[in-house]
Amino acid sequence: MTATQTTELPPSYRFSVAPMLDWTDRHYRYFMRGLTKHALLYTEMITTGALLYGDAARYLAYNQAEHPVALQLGGSVPSELAACAKMAVQWRYDEVNLNVGCPSDRVQNNLIGACLMAHPKLVADCFKAMQDAVDIPITIKHRIGIDGRESYGELVDFVGQSVEAGCQRFIVHARIAILKGLSPKQNRDIPPLRYEVAAQLKKDFPDTVFILNGGINTMQEANDHLQIFDGVMVGRAAYHNCYEWAQVDQQLFASDESVIARSDAFLRMLPYIEQHVAQGGVVQHISRHLLGIAQGFPGSRRIRQLLSADIHKEDPAKIFAQVLAYLQSTELNG
Repeated sequence: MTATQTTELPPSYRFSVAPMLDWTDRHYRYFMRGLTKHALLYTEMITTGALLYGDAARYLAYNQAEHPVALQLGGSVPSELAACAKMAVQWRYDEVNLNVGCPSDRVQNNLIGACLMAHPKLVADCFKAMQDAVDIPITIKHRIGIDGRESYGELVDFVGQSVEAGCQRFIVHARIAILKGLSPKQNRDIPPLRYEVAAQLKKDFPDTVFILNGGINTMQEANDHLQIFDGVMVGRAAYHNCYEWAQVDQQLFASDESVIARSDAFLRMLPYIEQHVAQGGVVQHISRHLLGIAQGFPGSRRIRQLLSADIHKEDPAKIFAQVLAYLQSTELNG
């Protein structure tokens, strides 16, 4: 294998929020941007077919405030991925990422996601086609193996072929994916985390950027992993307990701005919700993403109830006023 030339790590790769189906849509990303200006945010995985043969604007539209924002693609046909990468440039995305980690049956049937780990040359070809088509970064998100291909040697072969094709940045979910017998949900928990395998990749490919994903739940854990890895990617913890990451800019990006208060992060969303409704949208499209602001303090359970259940029964404006009052009271009382 040949090592790639060392490049300076773009600051946004230091901390990112993982692509998560049905969660990291444009509304969640806008909300999360209020908590951190520097974190790299990812779209949900979008298949090449959806973009090439469906309503591309529906999938690609986003608010300019979301930058830096990356588009994650699912696909395995190099020419189609290259065409979609060009669309990403047209829509001014900051990065294109290839999904080689999703374990669902539906994507396996279309040779998308984690099953591609059994086809390292195809993945390298897909990467090369996208890289040759655009001038924004192309990255790969993958597992440390799949059932039947769990050895470290096979993982090195997979990564090495893409490195030789020019890939300089990998996001490593430090679990294998079990494609036969486990659901996608089970694949997020049952296969054990093996950070040492991902760390060995960093040693064996010292000039390549590796971002760690999987099981990172706190800011302290993120800091610990950054002693070894070039960046961390947080998934479910960034959704269910989003305020834990309001200090990312201060801790990881040397920001001298104050950490935003929960109430201010919530207030920022109200004009956005109002505009969404004025354009024909539904309040709950956005309010469902705000539950993570209420974790771990007195009154948080009531806030979550207001935003998840009561908002369907009462005037949303009244619900939002109650939520804001709870948040401001908590801040006043320490």
